Amino acid sequence: MFSPYYAWKGWRDPLDHCALNVALYGPRGARWAMTERPRAAVSREPDALQIGPSAMSWDGRRLTIKIDERTAPLPRRVRGKVVLEPEAWNERAFTLSERGAHVWRPIAPFARVRVEFSEPDVAWSGAGYLDFNQGDAPLERDFRRWTWSRARLADGAAIFYEAERRGLPPLEMSLRFGRDGAVREAPAPPKAELPSTKWRVRRETRSEAQAQVTATFEDSPFYARSAVAHRLDGEDAISMHESLDLDRFSRGIVRAMLPFRMPRW
Repeated sequence: MFSPYYAWKGWRDPLDHCALNVALYGPRGARWAMTERPRAAVSREPDALQIGPSAMSWDGRRLTIKIDERTAPLPRRVRGKVVLEPEAWNERAFTLSERGAHVWRPIAPFARVRVEFSEPDVAWSGAGYLDFNQGDAPLERDFRRWTWSRARLADGAAIFYEAERRGLPPLEMSLRFGRDGAVREAPAPPKAELPSTKWRVRRETRSEAQAQVTATFEDSPFYARSAVAHRLDGEDAISMHESLDLDRFSRGIVRAMLPFRMPRW
């Protein structure tokens, strides 16, 4: 959905613009890969997807992602495997716009993840999450900006999804997921302002007390990914937090920068 090539071709034939995005962060540095592949490099089956040299498959219980990519703009290998096993299922999908063009579903609000990479040489296991977004229109047509965050809590997970929509009232979702995957809407804590990024992307969250950015993983002209410490439902929690500015993304100069991080092979 962020492909400049797809936009330049008039948003035709999405299967000709596929990519597997990999982002690794750690004390030895970060690696980012997002190489776009054409239709001929993509193969699909009901329980499997191949994009270039990388692939993912579902065996009914776990999702296995085999990764073989190169970073950009400096080419370094990213090779390994991620195995995600859901601990709970959510069947409910959420419409993000009244026309139904954009839909989000948190498939596994919490999961167990095992990560094994040979390049770089890292391995770990821990908590994870799985969701999907789908739509039939470019995001920038319907949204100005949004923020999303997810925190694991003692009895489940909390997710906040807020968006400024074009021509529609703001979207505000405050959700709680139980260990059985059941979802309920919950009163949202007060808004908590966070420092903007170096690119001046706005960040904010919800918290019952002062919130703090503990790490900024991605800082681009239109997108930021961060770790945020805040207080939810009486607990101290760490959220994975995302901020997206689609007004900035739609600028021609920003799209022209994307191929440096997102080459097409």
